[in-house]
Amino acid sequence: MSALVRRISTFLRSPRGQQLVERGRREMAKPQNQARLRQLAARLSGRRR
Repeated sequence: MSALVRRISTFLRSPRGQQLVERGRREMAKPQNQARLRQLAARLSGRRR
């Protein structure tokens, strides 16, 4: 495992990392954020063609 991946996984297991993960889950449960993410995914997939 690379040093960067190791650092990220250590951070995600830390209390601060867990807080950020939980905040992300709460934000993604909101319909307006889900719609925003779908729009972004559609824009990005359109560029690859």
